[in-house]
Amino acid sequence: MLMADVKRVVEQVSRDKGIDRQILIQALEEALRSAARKKYGAKIDIEANFNDQSGEIELFQFKEVVEEVTEPDIQISLQEGRKLDPECEVGDSLGTKMDAATFGRIAAQSAKQVIIQKLKDAERDAVYTNFIDRKGEIINGIVQRFDRGDIVVNLGATEAVLPVREQVPRESYRRGDRIRALILDVLYESRGPQVVLTRTHPEFLVMLFKTEVPEIAEGIVDIKGAAREPGSRAKIAVASTDSDIDPVGACVGMKGSRVQNVVQELRGEKIDIIPWHVDAAKFVCNALAPAEISRVIIDEENRSMEVIVPDDFLSVAIGKRGQNVRLASKLTGWHLDVNSESQYNQTMQSGYNSLMQVEGIGAGIADALFEKGYYSAEELAAAEVEDLTQIRGVGEEKAKLLILNAKVALLTARTKAEAAAAAAKAEAAAAPPADEQTQERDATEAQASPADTTAAEASDPVEKENVPEDTDTNETPPQE
Repeated sequence: MLMADVKRVVEQVSRDKGIDRQILIQALEEALRSAARKKYGAKIDIEANFNDQSGEIELFQFKEVVEEVTEPDIQISLQEGRKLDPECEVGDSLGTKMDAATFGRIAAQSAKQVIIQKLKDAERDAVYTNFIDRKGEIINGIVQRFDRGDIVVNLGATEAVLPVREQVPRESYRRGDRIRALILDVLYESRGPQVVLTRTHPEFLVMLFKTEVPEIAEGIVDIKGAAREPGSRAKIAVASTDSDIDPVGACVGMKGSRVQNVVQELRGEKIDIIPWHVDAAKFVCNALAPAEISRVIIDEENRSMEVIVPDDFLSVAIGKRGQNVRLASKLTGWHLDVNSESQYNQTMQSGYNSLMQVEGIGAGIADALFEKGYYSAEELAAAEVEDLTQIRGVGEEKAKLLILNAKVALLTARTKAEAAAAAAKAEAAAAPPADEQTQERDATEAQASPADTTAAEASDPVEKENVPEDTDTNETPPQE
């Protein structure tokens, strides 16, 4: 088969789609073989070869030379074979060139489908190969269309998708708008776009700062972590490997120019730049800024901290709807419980009182237990004997007795609380409902109202008799 423009088409498609030229040639050869089998059956032996010099795809049908032909599709007689090759012998395989123009419309359609499928597979492989190593990079594109809330972005060589879950709330785009996003994932098996983008991931914020701050790109300033509530607020922790460079100042820039560029890209999202610290408690205090921290109680086992702040700074530390403490927890990786000083003192006093109610505990032992971290009877009941024996004046037997007495005190307190709750419930059940009381009061008032009406009517005639019907104070009395 001679096609003068095959070579040119192959080269052009290879450039436009980024597909290897050899893959396209193999697709064409497979398409011709499929078309031939569609025309002449699946038994025939066919080979297709692309001649690079002439640009011709040559299609050959091979038949075995036999003395007696039983299957004409794959066999040829020795007499017929000698006409093609005078030196052929029985058992040889002779190839004859085929003309693809005789394949017909159905065979051509089959070849077309094979070529389309091969091109799709090759294009998918090319996109995956080109973008799989670019995960985590920021890429620019143009909004092409919308699909059920998802934004399809044209990247030039291929299409990408920005799912609804990866879009910042209250951000809106129109067709043709330029968009900047992070490559979140590259899918190999996908019916739609293979490249998945995101604008909500914390890594998007990190990459924006790497773009705007040269010190980060050079490795002088290191981003230790980032936390975001997309569209609202974000926190980023930075540290410097050079003591002469302030990491926070480097990220802010002259008159806030660097951080403002990032804020503009994120459509006004507020960004807190936090100095990172190797001490976890100090890092948490920095993350909760601008709130002042009174004390921090660390629980290493559960990886949690109780943060005590002055009463005036409680709302500042928690933030609007808990946003500040939630972002600080994500940034530091610690579970944070923020309490005011008054709440903390009240809790400590309640725990101390519960310890004093345990039999065998006086003020001295209670203070010693407080110093060792046992702040309530409940914590004492869960303590280990080996830990309590480290307290001065507490032996093994006394430690066992203290734990037992703490459990008894807890059980007694629980029993009293349940009894009080049951009594309150019984009292509430015995009292008549509020609706019945209202009905009784209305009935009483209704019974009393007729008598009052009768008394009022009886008093009216008396008043009328005592008052003259026609009284004129200005009338002059008659003269005799």
